[in-house]
Amino acid sequence: MAGGVLVASTNGRQYDGKVTMFVLVTCLVAAMGGLLFGYDLGITGGVTSMEPFLVKFFPGVYKQMKDESGHESQYCKFDNELLTLFTSSLYLAALVASLFASITTRMLGRKASMFAGGLFFLVGALLNGFAVNIEMLIIGRILLGFGVGYCNQSVPVYLSEMAPAKIRGALNMGFQMMITIGILGANIINYFTSNIESGWRISLGIGAVPAILLCIGSFFLGDTPNSMIERGQREGAKKMLQKIRGIDNVDEEFQDLIDASEEAKKVEHPWKNITQLRYRPQLTFCSLIPFFQQLTGINVIMFYAPVLFKTLGFGNDASLMSSVITGGVNVVATFVSIFTVDKFGRKILFLEGGVQMFICQIVVGSMIAIKFGVSGEGSFTHSEANLLLFFICAYVAAYAWSWGPLGWLVPSEICSLEVRSAGQATNVAVNMLFTFVIAQVFLTMLCHLKFGLFFFFAGFVLIMTIFIVLFFPETNNVPIEEMNKVWKSHWFWTKFVPDVVVDHDHKVVV
Repeated sequence: MAGGVLVASTNGRQYDGKVTMFVLVTCLVAAMGGLLFGYDLGITGGVTSMEPFLVKFFPGVYKQMKDESGHESQYCKFDNELLTLFTSSLYLAALVASLFASITTRMLGRKASMFAGGLFFLVGALLNGFAVNIEMLIIGRILLGFGVGYCNQSVPVYLSEMAPAKIRGALNMGFQMMITIGILGANIINYFTSNIESGWRISLGIGAVPAILLCIGSFFLGDTPNSMIERGQREGAKKMLQKIRGIDNVDEEFQDLIDASEEAKKVEHPWKNITQLRYRPQLTFCSLIPFFQQLTGINVIMFYAPVLFKTLGFGNDASLMSSVITGGVNVVATFVSIFTVDKFGRKILFLEGGVQMFICQIVVGSMIAIKFGVSGEGSFTHSEANLLLFFICAYVAAYAWSWGPLGWLVPSEICSLEVRSAGQATNVAVNMLFTFVIAQVFLTMLCHLKFGLFFFFAGFVLIMTIFIVLFFPETNNVPIEEMNKVWKSHWFWTKFVPDVVVDHDHKVVV
Protein backbone atom coordinates (compact mmCIF):
# COMPACT_ATOMS: atom_id res chain seq x y z
CA MET A 1 0.00 0.00 0.00
CA ALA A 2 0.96 3.65 0.33
CA GLY A 3 4.35 4.57 1.69
CA GLY A 4 5.41 4.90 5.29
CA VAL A 5 3.36 6.90 7.75
CA LEU A 6 3.57 7.70 11.41
CA VAL A 7 1.23 5.34 13.25
CA ALA A 8 0.58 7.87 15.99
CA SER A 9 0.33 11.61 15.98
CA THR A 10 1.96 14.44 17.82
CA ASN A 11 -0.68 14.05 20.51
CA GLY A 12 1.21 11.03 21.79
CA ARG A 13 4.14 8.73 21.13
CA GLN A 14 4.96 8.23 17.43
CA TYR A 15 5.65 4.87 15.80
CA ASP A 16 6.95 4.23 12.31
CA GLY A 17 4.90 2.00 10.07
CA LYS A 18 2.90 1.62 6.90
CA VAL A 19 -0.77 1.23 6.15
CA THR A 20 -0.43 -2.31 4.80
CA MET A 21 -2.80 -4.25 2.57
CA PHE A 22 -2.72 -7.03 5.19
CA VAL A 23 -4.21 -4.71 7.82
CA LEU A 24 -6.89 -3.43 5.45
CA VAL A 25 -7.98 -6.94 4.41
CA THR A 26 -7.86 -8.23 8.00
CA CYS A 27 -10.02 -5.38 9.27
CA LEU A 28 -12.46 -5.82 6.37
CA VAL A 29 -12.93 -9.50 7.20
CA ALA A 30 -13.32 -8.81 10.93
CA ALA A 31 -15.82 -6.02 10.25
CA MET A 32 -18.14 -8.61 8.71
CA GLY A 33 -19.29 -9.17 12.29
CA GLY A 34 -21.35 -6.04 11.73
CA LEU A 35 -23.28 -7.77 8.92
CA LEU A 36 -24.95 -10.02 11.49
CA PHE A 37 -26.24 -7.15 13.62
CA GLY A 38 -27.24 -5.09 10.59
CA TYR A 39 -29.04 -7.92 8.82
CA ASP A 40 -31.12 -8.63 11.88
CA LEU A 41 -31.94 -4.96 12.43
CA GLY A 42 -33.15 -4.69 8.85
CA ILE A 43 -34.92 -8.02 8.46
CA THR A 44 -37.07 -8.00 11.59
CA GLY A 45 -39.28 -5.00 10.81
CA GLY A 46 -39.96 -6.24 7.28
CA VAL A 47 -40.85 -9.75 8.41
CA THR A 48 -43.20 -8.49 11.14
CA SER A 49 -45.13 -6.51 8.51
CA MET A 50 -45.59 -9.57 6.24
CA GLU A 51 -49.16 -10.88 6.46
CA PRO A 52 -48.36 -14.64 6.11
CA PHE A 53 -45.91 -14.33 9.03
CA LEU A 54 -48.49 -12.52 11.18
CA VAL A 55 -51.24 -15.01 10.29
CA LYS A 56 -49.04 -17.97 11.33
CA PHE A 57 -47.48 -16.61 14.52
CA PHE A 58 -49.39 -13.46 15.54
CA PRO A 59 -53.01 -13.84 14.35
CA GLY A 60 -54.20 -11.30 16.94
CA VAL A 61 -52.01 -8.61 15.40
CA TYR A 62 -53.20 -9.53 11.91
CA LYS A 63 -56.84 -9.26 12.97
CA GLN A 64 -56.16 -5.92 14.67
CA MET A 65 -54.34 -4.63 11.57
CA LYS A 66 -57.30 -5.56 9.34
CA ASP A 67 -59.87 -4.15 11.73
CA GLU A 68 -61.84 -1.52 9.83
CA SER A 69 -64.31 -0.84 12.64
CA GLY A 70 -62.43 2.26 13.73
CA HIS A 71 -61.88 1.01 17.29
CA GLU A 72 -58.11 1.28 16.84
CA SER A 73 -56.31 4.43 15.70
CA GLN A 74 -53.51 4.19 13.15
CA TYR A 75 -51.04 4.68 15.99
CA CYS A 76 -52.11 1.44 17.74
CA LYS A 77 -52.46 -1.01 14.83
CA PHE A 78 -49.34 -3.02 15.75
CA ASP A 79 -49.36 -2.64 19.54
CA ASN A 80 -48.84 -6.24 20.73
CA GLU A 81 -46.53 -7.43 23.53
CA LEU A 82 -45.81 -10.84 21.97
CA LEU A 83 -44.84 -9.23 18.64
CA THR A 84 -42.45 -6.84 20.37
CA LEU A 85 -41.03 -9.71 22.43
CA PHE A 86 -40.12 -11.45 19.15
CA THR A 87 -38.13 -8.36 18.14
CA SER A 88 -36.63 -7.46 21.50
CA SER A 89 -35.70 -10.89 22.91
CA LEU A 90 -32.57 -10.87 20.74
CA TYR A 91 -31.21 -7.75 22.43
CA LEU A 92 -31.77 -9.07 25.95
CA ALA A 93 -29.86 -12.23 24.98
CA ALA A 94 -27.10 -10.07 23.46
CA LEU A 95 -26.82 -8.15 26.74
CA VAL A 96 -26.24 -11.36 28.71
CA ALA A 97 -23.87 -12.76 26.06
CA SER A 98 -21.72 -9.62 26.02
CA LEU A 99 -20.83 -10.15 29.69
CA PHE A 100 -19.60 -13.70 28.99
CA ALA A 101 -17.95 -12.52 25.76
CA SER A 102 -15.69 -10.14 27.68
CA ILE A 103 -14.19 -13.15 29.49
CA THR A 104 -13.81 -15.12 26.24
CA THR A 105 -12.25 -12.15 24.49
CA ARG A 106 -9.70 -11.65 27.24
CA MET A 107 -8.80 -15.31 27.88
CA LEU A 108 -9.09 -16.88 24.41
CA GLY A 109 -8.54 -13.88 22.16
CA ARG A 110 -10.63 -11.58 19.98
CA LYS A 111 -10.96 -13.98 17.02
CA ALA A 112 -12.32 -16.79 19.22
CA SER A 113 -15.19 -14.53 20.29
CA MET A 114 -15.88 -13.58 16.66
CA PHE A 115 -16.02 -17.25 15.65
CA ALA A 116 -18.36 -18.07 18.55
CA GLY A 117 -20.59 -15.16 17.56
CA GLY A 118 -20.84 -16.39 13.98
CA LEU A 119 -21.68 -19.92 15.15
CA PHE A 120 -24.46 -18.78 17.49
CA PHE A 121 -25.96 -16.59 14.76
CA LEU A 122 -25.83 -19.43 12.21
CA VAL A 123 -27.83 -21.82 14.40
CA GLY A 124 -30.31 -19.06 15.35
CA ALA A 125 -30.93 -18.08 11.72
CA LEU A 126 -31.60 -21.69 10.73
CA LEU A 127 -34.03 -22.17 13.63
CA ASN A 128 -35.94 -19.03 12.61
CA GLY A 129 -36.00 -19.99 8.94
CA PHE A 130 -37.48 -23.44 9.72
CA ALA A 131 -39.68 -22.30 12.63
CA VAL A 132 -43.06 -24.03 13.00
CA ASN A 133 -44.15 -22.40 16.26
CA ILE A 134 -43.52 -19.32 18.37
CA GLU A 135 -41.18 -21.25 20.69
CA MET A 136 -38.77 -22.02 17.83
CA LEU A 137 -38.87 -18.35 16.82
CA ILE A 138 -38.00 -17.09 20.30
CA ILE A 139 -35.23 -19.69 20.87
CA GLY A 140 -33.78 -18.78 17.49
CA ARG A 141 -33.92 -15.09 18.40
CA ILE A 142 -32.08 -15.78 21.67
CA LEU A 143 -29.28 -17.61 19.81
CA LEU A 144 -29.10 -14.75 17.31
CA GLY A 145 -28.73 -12.47 20.33
CA PHE A 146 -25.81 -14.50 21.64
CA GLY A 147 -24.16 -14.11 18.24
CA VAL A 148 -24.71 -10.36 18.19
CA GLY A 149 -23.45 -10.00 21.78
CA TYR A 150 -20.20 -11.85 21.06
CA CYS A 151 -19.53 -10.01 17.79
CA ASN A 152 -20.37 -6.55 19.08
CA GLN A 153 -18.05 -7.10 22.03
CA SER A 154 -15.05 -8.42 20.10
CA VAL A 155 -15.07 -6.82 16.64
CA PRO A 156 -14.69 -3.12 17.62
CA VAL A 157 -11.87 -4.02 20.04
CA TYR A 158 -10.18 -6.14 17.34
CA LEU A 159 -10.37 -3.31 14.80
CA SER A 160 -9.07 -0.67 17.21
CA GLU A 161 -6.10 -2.84 18.21
CA MET A 162 -5.14 -3.85 14.66
CA ALA A 163 -5.45 -0.41 13.06
CA PRO A 164 -2.70 2.24 13.05
CA ALA A 165 -3.81 5.25 15.12
CA LYS A 166 -3.64 7.43 11.99
CA ILE A 167 -6.56 5.59 10.36
CA ARG A 168 -8.06 3.86 13.38
CA GLY A 169 -11.32 5.78 13.01
CA ALA A 170 -11.82 4.82 9.36
CA LEU A 171 -10.99 1.14 9.88
CA ASN A 172 -13.09 0.84 13.03
CA MET A 173 -16.00 2.35 11.15
CA GLY A 174 -15.81 -0.62 8.82
CA PHE A 175 -17.91 -2.31 11.54
CA GLN A 176 -20.65 0.32 11.24
CA MET A 177 -20.38 0.17 7.45
CA MET A 178 -21.06 -3.57 7.56
CA ILE A 179 -24.04 -2.92 9.86
CA THR A 180 -25.51 -0.52 7.31
CA ILE A 181 -24.83 -2.92 4.42
CA GLY A 182 -26.54 -5.66 6.42
CA ILE A 183 -29.58 -3.40 6.98
CA LEU A 184 -29.77 -2.45 3.29
CA GLY A 185 -29.36 -6.06 2.16
CA ALA A 186 -32.12 -7.13 4.53
CA ASN A 187 -34.45 -4.38 3.27
CA ILE A 188 -33.90 -5.42 -0.36
CA ILE A 189 -34.49 -9.10 0.47
CA ASN A 190 -37.69 -8.22 2.33
CA TYR A 191 -38.92 -6.21 -0.65
CA PHE A 192 -38.56 -9.19 -2.99
CA THR A 193 -39.85 -11.85 -0.56
CA SER A 194 -42.85 -9.90 0.75
CA ASN A 195 -45.17 -11.21 -1.97
CA ILE A 196 -44.09 -14.85 -1.58
CA GLU A 197 -46.30 -16.99 0.69
CA SER A 198 -43.35 -18.24 2.77
CA GLY A 199 -41.10 -15.31 1.95
CA TRP A 200 -40.54 -14.68 5.65
CA ARG A 201 -38.70 -18.04 5.87
CA ILE A 202 -36.30 -16.93 3.14
CA SER A 203 -35.75 -13.56 4.84
CA LEU A 204 -34.98 -15.09 8.22
CA GLY A 205 -32.99 -18.06 6.89
CA ILE A 206 -30.63 -15.99 4.71
CA GLY A 207 -29.18 -14.66 7.97
CA ALA A 208 -27.12 -17.86 7.94
CA VAL A 209 -25.08 -16.52 5.00
CA PRO A 210 -23.24 -13.66 6.81
CA ALA A 211 -22.81 -15.98 9.80
CA ILE A 212 -21.03 -18.58 7.64
CA LEU A 213 -18.84 -15.85 6.10
CA LEU A 214 -17.80 -14.63 9.55
CA CYS A 215 -17.06 -18.15 10.83
CA ILE A 216 -14.84 -18.88 7.83
CA GLY A 217 -13.21 -15.46 7.89
CA SER A 218 -12.44 -15.45 11.62
CA PHE A 219 -10.90 -18.93 11.32
CA PHE A 220 -8.21 -17.52 9.03
CA LEU A 221 -7.64 -14.20 10.85
CA GLY A 222 -4.63 -13.59 13.06
CA ASP A 223 -5.23 -12.28 16.55
CA THR A 224 -4.15 -8.81 17.63
CA PRO A 225 -0.66 -8.23 19.11
CA ASN A 226 -2.32 -6.82 22.25
CA SER A 227 -4.34 -10.00 22.76
CA MET A 228 -1.39 -12.30 22.05
CA ILE A 229 0.82 -10.45 24.55
CA GLU A 230 -2.03 -10.57 27.07
CA ARG A 231 -2.02 -14.39 26.72
CA GLY A 232 1.79 -14.77 26.91
CA GLN A 233 2.48 -15.23 23.17
CA ARG A 234 5.14 -12.52 22.88
CA GLU A 235 7.12 -13.96 19.98
CA GLY A 236 4.00 -14.41 17.86
CA ALA A 237 2.79 -10.96 18.89
CA LYS A 238 5.97 -9.30 17.65
CA LYS A 239 5.75 -11.11 14.30
CA MET A 240 2.11 -10.05 13.96
CA LEU A 241 3.00 -6.44 14.80
CA GLN A 242 5.73 -6.47 12.14
CA LYS A 243 3.26 -7.87 9.66
CA ILE A 244 0.50 -5.34 10.28
CA ARG A 245 2.91 -2.36 10.40
CA GLY A 246 4.86 -3.51 7.33
CA ILE A 247 8.30 -2.92 8.89
CA ASP A 248 10.80 -4.99 10.91
CA ASN A 249 11.71 -2.40 13.53
CA VAL A 250 8.68 -2.27 15.81
CA ASP A 251 10.65 -2.46 19.07
CA GLU A 252 9.36 0.78 20.57
CA GLU A 253 5.68 0.09 19.95
CA PHE A 254 6.12 -3.56 20.97
CA GLN A 255 7.70 -2.52 24.27
CA ASP A 256 4.85 -0.11 24.95
CA LEU A 257 2.34 -2.91 24.34
CA ILE A 258 4.26 -5.16 26.76
CA ASP A 259 4.33 -2.39 29.38
CA ALA A 260 0.59 -1.88 28.99
CA SER A 261 0.01 -5.63 29.32
CA GLU A 262 2.16 -5.83 32.47
CA GLU A 263 0.14 -3.02 34.00
CA ALA A 264 -3.06 -4.78 32.99
CA LYS A 265 -1.96 -8.03 34.68
CA LYS A 266 -1.74 -6.22 37.99
CA VAL A 267 -5.48 -5.78 37.76
CA GLU A 268 -7.11 -8.91 39.15
CA HIS A 269 -10.70 -7.77 38.71
CA PRO A 270 -11.26 -5.62 35.58
CA TRP A 271 -14.94 -5.14 36.38
CA LYS A 272 -14.13 -3.82 39.84
CA ASN A 273 -11.23 -1.80 38.48
CA ILE A 274 -13.24 0.13 35.90
CA THR A 275 -15.41 1.50 38.71
CA GLN A 276 -12.38 3.15 40.33
CA LEU A 277 -12.20 6.93 40.28
CA ARG A 278 -9.25 7.02 37.84
CA TYR A 279 -11.35 5.23 35.20
CA ARG A 280 -14.42 7.43 35.66
CA PRO A 281 -14.10 8.99 32.15
CA GLN A 282 -13.96 5.56 30.48
CA LEU A 283 -16.88 4.19 32.51
CA THR A 284 -18.92 7.33 31.83
CA PHE A 285 -18.47 7.21 28.06
CA CYS A 286 -18.78 3.41 27.80
CA SER A 287 -22.14 3.77 29.56
CA LEU A 288 -23.60 7.04 28.30
CA ILE A 289 -22.60 6.84 24.62
CA PRO A 290 -24.52 3.59 23.97
CA PHE A 291 -27.39 4.88 26.14
CA PHE A 292 -27.62 8.08 24.11
CA GLN A 293 -27.11 6.18 20.85
CA GLN A 294 -30.34 4.25 21.42
CA LEU A 295 -32.22 7.31 22.67
CA THR A 296 -31.64 9.02 19.32
CA GLY A 297 -34.60 6.90 18.26
CA ILE A 298 -32.71 5.35 15.34
CA ASN A 299 -34.02 1.84 15.91
CA VAL A 300 -37.54 3.19 15.55
CA ILE A 301 -36.55 3.67 11.92
CA MET A 302 -34.32 0.64 11.49
CA PHE A 303 -36.27 -2.33 12.82
CA TYR A 304 -39.77 -0.88 12.71
CA ALA A 305 -39.48 1.15 9.49
CA PRO A 306 -41.91 -0.96 7.40
CA VAL A 307 -44.39 -1.08 10.30
CA LEU A 308 -43.99 2.67 10.88
CA PHE A 309 -44.44 3.56 7.20
CA LYS A 310 -47.46 1.25 6.98
CA THR A 311 -48.92 2.91 10.09
CA LEU A 312 -48.52 6.29 8.40
CA GLY A 313 -50.54 5.15 5.41
CA PHE A 314 -47.88 3.88 3.00
CA GLY A 315 -48.98 0.70 1.18
CA ASN A 316 -47.19 -2.60 1.86
CA ASP A 317 -44.82 -2.41 -1.12
CA ALA A 318 -44.37 1.33 -0.64
CA SER A 319 -43.45 0.87 3.03
CA LEU A 320 -40.84 -1.76 2.19
CA MET A 321 -39.42 0.33 -0.65
CA SER A 322 -39.20 3.32 1.71
CA SER A 323 -37.15 1.09 4.04
CA VAL A 324 -34.83 0.22 1.13
CA ILE A 325 -34.36 3.94 0.42
CA THR A 326 -33.53 4.78 4.05
CA GLY A 327 -31.20 1.76 4.15
CA GLY A 328 -29.37 3.05 1.04
CA VAL A 329 -29.00 6.50 2.60
CA ASN A 330 -27.60 4.81 5.70
CA VAL A 331 -24.84 3.11 3.67
CA VAL A 332 -23.87 6.22 1.68
CA ALA A 333 -23.79 8.43 4.77
CA THR A 334 -21.56 5.95 6.60
CA PHE A 335 -19.02 6.33 3.79
CA VAL A 336 -19.00 10.05 4.61
CA SER A 337 -17.97 9.29 8.19
CA ILE A 338 -15.22 6.90 7.06
CA PHE A 339 -13.60 9.60 4.95
CA THR A 340 -14.06 12.43 7.46
CA VAL A 341 -13.62 10.96 10.95
CA ASP A 342 -9.80 10.98 10.91
CA LYS A 343 -9.66 14.30 9.07
CA PHE A 344 -12.09 16.42 11.08
CA GLY A 345 -12.22 14.39 14.29
CA ARG A 346 -14.94 12.74 16.33
CA LYS A 347 -16.39 15.75 18.11
CA ILE A 348 -17.44 17.76 15.05
CA LEU A 349 -19.29 14.73 13.64
CA PHE A 350 -21.09 14.20 16.96
CA LEU A 351 -22.23 17.83 17.02
CA GLU A 352 -23.27 18.20 13.37
CA GLY A 353 -25.17 14.92 13.49
CA GLY A 354 -26.94 15.91 16.69
CA VAL A 355 -28.16 19.24 15.32
CA GLN A 356 -29.38 17.66 12.06
CA MET A 357 -31.19 14.81 13.86
CA PHE A 358 -32.90 17.27 16.22
CA ILE A 359 -34.24 19.39 13.35
CA CYS A 360 -35.45 16.36 11.38
CA GLN A 361 -37.28 14.82 14.33
CA ILE A 362 -39.08 18.08 15.11
CA VAL A 363 -40.19 18.37 11.46
CA VAL A 364 -41.33 14.71 11.21
CA GLY A 365 -43.22 14.93 14.52
CA SER A 366 -44.90 18.15 13.42
CA MET A 367 -45.96 16.70 10.06
CA ILE A 368 -47.51 13.65 11.73
CA ALA A 369 -49.20 15.87 14.33
CA ILE A 370 -50.79 18.06 11.64
CA LYS A 371 -52.05 15.11 9.57
CA PHE A 372 -53.00 12.54 12.22
CA GLY A 373 -53.47 14.63 15.36
CA VAL A 374 -54.20 12.76 18.58
CA SER A 375 -57.01 10.72 17.05
CA GLY A 376 -54.67 8.85 14.69
CA GLU A 377 -57.07 9.38 11.79
CA GLY A 378 -55.71 10.82 8.58
CA SER A 379 -53.40 10.16 5.68
CA PHE A 380 -50.57 11.73 3.68
CA THR A 381 -50.85 12.84 0.08
CA HIS A 382 -48.20 11.50 -2.30
CA SER A 383 -46.14 14.69 -2.11
CA GLU A 384 -46.46 14.89 1.68
CA ALA A 385 -45.35 11.27 2.02
CA ASN A 386 -42.29 12.00 -0.14
CA LEU A 387 -41.46 15.05 2.00
CA LEU A 388 -41.77 12.95 5.17
CA LEU A 389 -39.48 10.33 3.64
CA PHE A 390 -36.94 13.03 2.76
CA PHE A 391 -36.70 14.24 6.37
CA ILE A 392 -36.51 10.67 7.68
CA CYS A 393 -33.65 10.05 5.23
CA ALA A 394 -31.91 13.25 6.37
CA TYR A 395 -32.26 12.02 9.95
CA VAL A 396 -30.83 8.59 9.05
CA ALA A 397 -27.91 10.26 7.22
CA ALA A 398 -27.10 12.41 10.25
CA TYR A 399 -27.08 9.37 12.51
CA ALA A 400 -25.03 7.33 10.04
CA TRP A 401 -22.11 9.76 9.99
CA SER A 402 -22.20 10.58 13.69
CA TRP A 403 -23.72 8.61 16.56
CA GLY A 404 -23.97 5.38 14.55
CA PRO A 405 -20.29 4.67 13.89
CA LEU A 406 -18.92 6.82 16.71
CA GLY A 407 -21.06 4.95 19.21
CA TRP A 408 -18.89 1.89 18.52
CA LEU A 409 -15.59 3.65 17.75
CA VAL A 410 -15.19 5.91 20.78
CA PRO A 411 -15.79 3.32 23.57
CA SER A 412 -13.43 0.86 21.84
CA GLU A 413 -10.56 3.37 21.61
CA ILE A 414 -10.66 5.17 24.96
CA CYS A 415 -9.98 2.25 27.34
CA SER A 416 -6.48 1.17 28.36
CA LEU A 417 -5.76 -2.56 28.15
CA GLU A 418 -6.45 -3.40 31.80
CA VAL A 419 -10.10 -2.31 31.48
CA ARG A 420 -10.63 -2.69 27.72
CA SER A 421 -12.68 -5.91 27.81
CA ALA A 422 -14.77 -4.65 30.72
CA GLY A 423 -15.25 -1.28 29.03
CA GLN A 424 -16.37 -2.78 25.72
CA ALA A 425 -18.62 -5.28 27.51
CA THR A 426 -20.21 -2.34 29.36
CA ASN A 427 -20.69 -0.56 26.03
CA VAL A 428 -22.38 -3.58 24.43
CA ALA A 429 -24.46 -4.42 27.52
CA VAL A 430 -25.83 -0.87 27.85
CA ASN A 431 -26.41 -0.71 24.08
CA MET A 432 -28.30 -4.00 24.06
CA LEU A 433 -30.25 -3.17 27.24
CA PHE A 434 -31.65 0.04 25.77
CA THR A 435 -32.10 -1.50 22.32
CA PHE A 436 -34.22 -4.11 24.12
CA VAL A 437 -36.15 -1.45 26.04
CA ILE A 438 -36.83 0.64 22.93
CA ALA A 439 -37.79 -2.44 20.90
CA GLN A 440 -40.11 -3.66 23.65
CA VAL A 441 -41.94 -0.40 24.34
CA PHE A 442 -41.82 1.46 21.00
CA LEU A 443 -45.13 0.24 19.56
CA THR A 444 -46.84 0.89 22.91
CA MET A 445 -45.21 4.35 23.11
CA LEU A 446 -46.37 5.09 19.54
CA CYS A 447 -49.88 4.08 20.57
CA HIS A 448 -49.91 6.35 23.64
CA LEU A 449 -47.51 9.22 22.86
CA LYS A 450 -48.55 9.31 19.19
CA PHE A 451 -46.66 12.04 17.28
CA GLY A 452 -45.16 13.16 20.60
CA LEU A 453 -42.83 10.15 20.40
CA PHE A 454 -40.65 12.01 17.89
CA PHE A 455 -40.47 15.05 20.18
CA PHE A 456 -39.51 12.67 23.02
CA PHE A 457 -36.47 11.43 21.07
CA ALA A 458 -35.65 14.96 19.88
CA GLY A 459 -35.38 16.01 23.52
CA PHE A 460 -32.78 13.34 24.17
CA VAL A 461 -30.83 14.33 21.05
CA LEU A 462 -30.64 17.88 22.45
CA ILE A 463 -29.40 16.60 25.83
CA MET A 464 -26.74 14.34 24.31
CA THR A 465 -25.46 17.10 22.02
CA ILE A 466 -24.97 19.40 25.02
CA PHE A 467 -23.21 16.53 26.83
CA ILE A 468 -20.72 16.16 23.95
CA VAL A 469 -20.04 19.92 23.90
CA LEU A 470 -19.19 19.98 27.59
CA PHE A 471 -17.55 16.65 28.36
CA PHE A 472 -16.13 14.96 25.26
CA PRO A 473 -12.43 15.60 24.49
CA GLU A 474 -11.18 14.96 20.94
CA THR A 475 -9.61 11.49 20.66
CA ASN A 476 -8.63 11.71 16.99
CA ASN A 477 -5.13 10.34 16.13
CA VAL A 478 -4.30 9.55 19.76
CA PRO A 479 -2.74 6.07 20.31
CA ILE A 480 -4.91 3.92 22.59
CA GLU A 481 -2.14 3.54 25.18
CA GLU A 482 -1.65 7.34 25.28
CA MET A 483 -5.32 8.15 25.89
CA ASN A 484 -4.67 9.02 29.54
CA LYS A 485 -3.12 12.34 28.41
CA VAL A 486 -6.41 13.32 26.76
CA TRP A 487 -8.36 12.92 29.99
CA LYS A 488 -5.65 14.69 31.99
CA SER A 489 -5.84 17.76 29.75
CA HIS A 490 -9.65 18.05 29.91
CA TRP A 491 -11.15 20.69 32.23
CA PHE A 492 -13.55 18.24 33.93
CA TRP A 493 -11.90 14.80 33.76
CA THR A 494 -8.49 15.99 35.01
CA LYS A 495 -9.76 15.85 38.60
CA PHE A 496 -10.32 12.08 38.29
CA VAL A 497 -7.17 11.05 36.40
CA PRO A 498 -3.81 10.73 38.23
CA ASP A 499 -0.56 11.99 36.72
CA VAL A 500 1.23 9.28 34.73
CA VAL A 501 4.91 9.54 33.79
CA VAL A 502 6.84 7.04 31.66
CA ASP A 503 10.55 6.89 32.57
CA HIS A 504 13.48 5.93 30.29
CA ASP A 505 13.01 2.23 31.12
CA HIS A 506 9.37 2.40 29.95
CA LYS A 507 8.15 1.96 33.54
CA VAL A 508 4.91 3.67 34.45
CA VAL A 509 5.11 5.87 37.52
CA VAL A 510 1.92 7.27 39.04
